[in-house]
Amino acid sequence: MELSDRKKKILQIVVDDYIDTAVPVSSKSITEKYMSNVSSATIRSELSALEELGFLSQPHTSAGRVPSAEAYKLYVNELMVKDDLTVEELDYIKEAFNQKTQNIESVLKNATKVISELTSYTSVAVAPHDGNDKIINLKLFRFKQDKALVIIVTETKLLKDNYIDVPPQMTDEQLNDAGDILARMFTGRTVEEITLMSPEIEDNFLGYKNVFLNVIEALKEYIRNNEDIVLEGEDKILDHPEYSDVGKIKNFLSVVTSKDKVIKLLDDNGKDIEINVKVGSDGYDDVPEDCSLISATYNVNGKKLGTYGVIGPSRMDYQKVIAVLENVGKILENILSNR
Repeated sequence: MELSDRKKKILQIVVDDYIDTAVPVSSKSITEKYMSNVSSATIRSELSALEELGFLSQPHTSAGRVPSAEAYKLYVNELMVKDDLTVEELDYIKEAFNQKTQNIESVLKNATKVISELTSYTSVAVAPHDGNDKIINLKLFRFKQDKALVIIVTETKLLKDNYIDVPPQMTDEQLNDAGDILARMFTGRTVEEITLMSPEIEDNFLGYKNVFLNVIEALKEYIRNNEDIVLEGEDKILDHPEYSDVGKIKNFLSVVTSKDKVIKLLDDNGKDIEINVKVGSDGYDDVPEDCSLISATYNVNGKKLGTYGVIGPSRMDYQKVIAVLENVGKILENILSNR
């Protein structure tokens, strides 16, 4: 059913007011604060109609109305007035990414921190481990007599947490030689191509077969562990009155602190969706009830940089969150495309 302009206006008022106050909205407050030219009886009639249509509910007989999941979805798609960030907020985003953009880990952490700080909600992010990412450089560094640190630079990432076994009798000079050979072999190839290579294809490998195989195994493990997860501001949920209940807090934390659940939470099913909104009470099993998730997938130079989201109460400031996600995406693309 197509809502009349007046019903849409009243629904927009209810959602905006409830987001701002967390108090059920009455016909009296709508008349006094927003629509003084319309009688309270008419507003009551329209509120009742919106309740029958499933857009509002009434917690108690004497209380005002609160929005439903359907109301929030309609609000985001049609009724919401887009918000603009302040100059200070935009400068804050630019400064955060100008400071550290050398690798995807820094970008991921900075993005979640910026998003959480500007929205005052919990932010989550997933960055994929792309097997099609090309190797730019590789270095081996002695860590212990029988261990070496492998640092691999790809088009989008710095892989630096891989330690491999090396023969204890291998000298530092031999280790450097092995690293140089690996760098020549791997540079320009994708991670997935390298995992399928055999040491016999390189005549000048100098017998460092075990080093080669251990580096390959480290890359295979990197692909198997195919996502990086970052969470920021999980304690911010406590700032919202809906989460004064300990049970709700535990349920929320059980979701956002689980890698598998966060991955499912931000799954875009392969779709290139700029902004995706899920309201938990609308039947999304991956989103806690009475929570909403707003997420965005960012691509830079044709590469998927990651999916970032904000999770908070259904009564979240959708205008602000969407504005932050959109502007973070634009600034990220602009900075990283030029690096």
